[in-house]
Amino acid sequence: MRAETLARLQAERAAKRPVALLTRLADGAQHLFPGEGVPAALAEAAVAALDADAARSLTLEGETWFIHPYTPPLRLLVIGAAHITQALAPMAPALGFAVTVIDPRRAFATEERLPGVTLIDAWPDDAMAELAPDTRTAVVTLTHDPKLDDPALDIALRSGAFYIGALGSRRTHAKRIARLAELGHGPEAIARIHAPVGLDIRAVTASEIALSIMAEIVAARRGAVLGEVRPGAMAAKVPA
Repeated sequence: MRAETLARLQAERAAKRPVALLTRLADGAQHLFPGEGVPAALAEAAVAALDADAARSLTLEGETWFIHPYTPPLRLLVIGAAHITQALAPMAPALGFAVTVIDPRRAFATEERLPGVTLIDAWPDDAMAELAPDTRTAVVTLTHDPKLDDPALDIALRSGAFYIGALGSRRTHAKRIARLAELGHGPEAIARIHAPVGLDIRAVTASEIALSIMAEIVAARRGAVLGEVRPGAMAAKVPA
């Protein structure tokens, strides 16, 4: 690997930006994507590798390329050590997410209630500024307390977080929208918030709500069009 390629790769990883290393196997020539001009088919394959977090090969004009994605870790930042958080925290790691729970209320954010989870007892605005949500980060607010949720949402909306969810009824969210508008967020930005948080699966228990949240996060990450009937789905239901 050329020194300049290695230096840029290290810089991109330090900045937590996803990048793919493209290697032509015939002669070892290498490019980093994005940032260097490559054929459209190779760029599409690099995007697919980054989306899937998996290496792949592509034969283009008789030459084989190996595509190695380097992606920042998936993170789930949860505001509030609530009952739902206790159910959510064990689910997320199985789906590849490192969980951090932010709650200044030390009686709630304890190792006993959330074993094995990274706990931060700072105020959400300070913690979120330090954690710097990126395009591999999902943010969920669960406290029902505007003093804790709103500052976190403010920072999340100014970040590249791929998912932002907030617990609360539609009435609660309407009031939240007004407060966020006062902080300078327009309708397009506020529309990024999934509220009420989670897919509508008629969830009642904390575990069911946690399941609905993780399902919505996965759908957002994978770019799923919710409610869309996939090809062959109806045919599979027809008896032979």
